[in-house]
Amino acid sequence: MTERKVRVRFAPSPTGALHIGGVRTALYNYLFARQHGGEFVFRIEDTDSNRFVPGAEEYIIESFRWLGIRFDEGVSFGGDRGPYRQSERREIYKKYVRQLLDAGRAYIAFDTPEELEAKRKETENFQYDARTRLHMRNSLTLPKEEVDALIAAGTQYVVRFLVEPGQEIHVDDLIRGDVRVMSDILDDKVLYKSADELPTYHLANIVDDHLMEITHVIRGEEWLPSAPLHVLLYRAFGWEETMPRFAHLALLLKPEGKGKLSKRDGDRLGFPVFPLEWHDPKTGEVSSGYRESGYFPEAVINFLAFLGWNPGTERELYTLDELVPLFDITKCSKAGARFDYQKGIWFNHEYILAKTPEEIAALFAPIVRSHVPGETDERITEVVRMMKDRVSFVSELWPLCSFFFEAPESYDEKTRKKRWKEDSPRQMAELADLLEALDDFSLENQERVVEEWIASKEYKLGNIMNAWRLTLVGEGKGPGMFDISAFLGREETVSRMRRAIEQMGC
Repeated sequence: MTERKVRVRFAPSPTGALHIGGVRTALYNYLFARQHGGEFVFRIEDTDSNRFVPGAEEYIIESFRWLGIRFDEGVSFGGDRGPYRQSERREIYKKYVRQLLDAGRAYIAFDTPEELEAKRKETENFQYDARTRLHMRNSLTLPKEEVDALIAAGTQYVVRFLVEPGQEIHVDDLIRGDVRVMSDILDDKVLYKSADELPTYHLANIVDDHLMEITHVIRGEEWLPSAPLHVLLYRAFGWEETMPRFAHLALLLKPEGKGKLSKRDGDRLGFPVFPLEWHDPKTGEVSSGYRESGYFPEAVINFLAFLGWNPGTERELYTLDELVPLFDITKCSKAGARFDYQKGIWFNHEYILAKTPEEIAALFAPIVRSHVPGETDERITEVVRMMKDRVSFVSELWPLCSFFFEAPESYDEKTRKKRWKEDSPRQMAELADLLEALDDFSLENQERVVEEWIASKEYKLGNIMNAWRLTLVGEGKGPGMFDISAFLGREETVSRMRRAIEQMGC
């Protein structure tokens, strides 16, 4: 048999914001496709019309655009195997529903929600299957004439897949190996609902994967229980030879405690679980996103790639393109991956270090100019060069180094008590006079002159530097003092010193 071109898909439902676990699934699909010279398809699974949320589809597409994960075809990307939105494929699905009914592999059921609920109360662990279906209202128990009449009268019905008991089902999983399940544990899943003339996930998924020639299905562990049913559906259609290989990824787990990662964990511990900020159109609730929280997309990609897989090297920083040849789906962990959000922050810090001062300054400049209009690119870049290694996010730069651009209006009381000595006003006045008299205010000349002055006066270096920092910064933070004064320049340095002396006094 001719080897097929690798084709994978990511098929989210537009029911809200895209969870970060879904982003990881899409990333692994992307890496797998690129590694094998294959194609990556974007499909929207919107068969559950009751859960549709306006704006969710656009949000998902924008998320991947920001992350740099590119699709080859699908919704908004084009392609010749569409439509790629399931709600636009109704007639296609009806054809395959009819094929299963005609072959006796599916049947029509008229049981109402109330009747099914009554059965659940009557029978513990009730399941619609070979043991119970002959006691229900369906085309297996009703005369054909009655079935036809009910349909003609507009009675709502569903189409269920007929699962024969006693079959051993093999799921060929690239991560978990040969998973074997007996068909006896499966229920007769609903494949189609007449109420909205749409299939359920189970049928639509299989038909779409077949028609779109998907060769590998890489999805979350939560879909593993569905895999045996999907294998049976492929058999029922006679599509065994084109059945995709499965790979079920382990869940992302809470940072602490048991269970899978949820939005509540992010809200409680202060980290995003969505790629972009999400505004819920129904509740008005706003949820934080990685983009708006100041993460670089490449840091998020790097972080997610290592949640459940790693290349087996000491190196941790990889671009998306560098990950492609290294990725091995068979080496993904079978166990859940603990979501270490602190590691995500670490990755972002490392990407700040890796970027040039000019790149970070371009991001920091709007923040600076919102406080100090007209500040130059050159000065902002110089500050970034001194301070970027101290932050994990660009947004942290302003509170850390605002003193470079604005003189302090007050002086930290704790630092003042510790660093402002009885003789500090006199010593700072001397130093201000010394600096004001300098013709050469370069960092190197300042350092030489000031250190000679301290030595000649037999002052303590620490006392002088700590008091001087307080006059220029307003608290005990910042880089070397000569870096600060050289940046501020003679006039601003001396002005700040004299103001501090006047305000703090003895």
